[in-house]
Amino acid sequence: MESVVLFTLLLLFFLSVFFLFRGKKYSDKIPPGSLGLPIIGQSLSLIKAMKADKVKEWFQEGLTKHGPIWKTSLFGYPTVVLHGATANKFFYTCDASLLYNTPPPSMSRVVGSKSILELPKDDHKRVRTALVSFLRLEVLKQYVAKVDEEIQYHLQTHWAGKHEVQVQTLIKTLTFNVICSLIFGIERGPKREKMLPHFQDMIEGMLSIPINLPFTPFNRGITARKKLVPMLIDLIREKREAFEERKRADPHKDLITSLLNIRDDDNLPMVSDEEIIDNIISVMIAGYDTTSILITFLVKLLATDGSIYSAVVQEQEEVAKDKAPGEALTWEDLMKMKYTWRVASEMLRINPPVAVSFRRTVQDIEYGGYIIPKGWQVTQCASMTHMDNNIFQNSTMFNPTRFEKNASSPPPYSFVPFGAGPRMCPGIELAKMETLAMMHRLVTQFTWVLLNKDERFKRIPLPEFDKGLLVRIMPIKATSMPSEAMM
Repeated sequence: MESVVLFTLLLLFFLSVFFLFRGKKYSDKIPPGSLGLPIIGQSLSLIKAMKADKVKEWFQEGLTKHGPIWKTSLFGYPTVVLHGATANKFFYTCDASLLYNTPPPSMSRVVGSKSILELPKDDHKRVRTALVSFLRLEVLKQYVAKVDEEIQYHLQTHWAGKHEVQVQTLIKTLTFNVICSLIFGIERGPKREKMLPHFQDMIEGMLSIPINLPFTPFNRGITARKKLVPMLIDLIREKREAFEERKRADPHKDLITSLLNIRDDDNLPMVSDEEIIDNIISVMIAGYDTTSILITFLVKLLATDGSIYSAVVQEQEEVAKDKAPGEALTWEDLMKMKYTWRVASEMLRINPPVAVSFRRTVQDIEYGGYIIPKGWQVTQCASMTHMDNNIFQNSTMFNPTRFEKNASSPPPYSFVPFGAGPRMCPGIELAKMETLAMMHRLVTQFTWVLLNKDERFKRIPLPEFDKGLLVRIMPIKATSMPSEAMM
């Protein structure tokens, strides 16, 4: 074990030295800033800022000191930080032959090198096409009732009859179950329950200092992946056997089956098992935590803003009045929830679940009058444009009218909670479906109050409330004036 740790430390040290001296080749053209200590750089200070929910302030400090382009070192690699809508466009649309989607080493090791997060151009396009074939709107419309069924079962099991609940903890359980159903095709039971702890450890290890020492977040993430992969291999084998037995089976029954079914002109598989595993993990992590974060923030908002709560309830009651008790929602129902989604969009602007995104240079790149050397990371922070008063007037004010149909649109590439361009998150419609269906069921069945109005959250790396967002809940049928209970 000691020899492995020593080797890892030496490797990271020499990588840092290599990139440092490579940068000196362009010492007069490299962006201003400091790489800091080898390996660590400014990783610890960024992690500290994330835990204090001060990511924007961390980036703003660098912007104030050095301007819109500056250098640092994060998670084992020298990094150039970019700011602004123009920089976002460059970040999300730059050709993969110049800038490719490679996350930090910790994320790559935990999620997998064959995930859509870092595949090169042609492979990225092939795998993304396969994922989108399942996640496209026409297919997802078929699953609204299934998602709604999971939500109703969840509320009946985990909320009904309870006086107090941890919202974020329970919503994570819900989104995990929804994703398990749609992505894995696993119904409720022990298989789901065995997977959940592994995903939680993997998420915590994604953005960490990549030193594989026992009891570190990185080590727990790597260990969790090793335990999960055999489960996924068995699952893929079962899906393949089932598919071969039922040639006419619906190829969109779940994402694994859909990926196994995609063939080229010679009827050969277009997605390898390794790619399926890494992309299932990627989609699972993205869908599990990011959607649960959005819903949790919305629950908190509705408990503190009576006017927004009343408007959301009014819209959802309009939908409910045409439904029989327990009748499944439809896609048409979700499309009536325009105000609710505007509220969700504004929440994504103020609290984007993913605070920091990374790319890596394939070759030396000239940008903004500076050189970004080959192999360096490039990063941006969504909040830097989301909270820019020059883009969103009174940016700290929560204002859903920003997203009304007739409102002036923000500049392209300034609102990027799901990314943008050819690498925009393919699961955006699934996130919208889950969020709207859950908010409908929540506000039509329960009222709630926060038990700790000052409960804070930290990013580790995604937002995590200190106590899981504790609330006291009351069923609607026992509440004569729901709006008053929210105030």
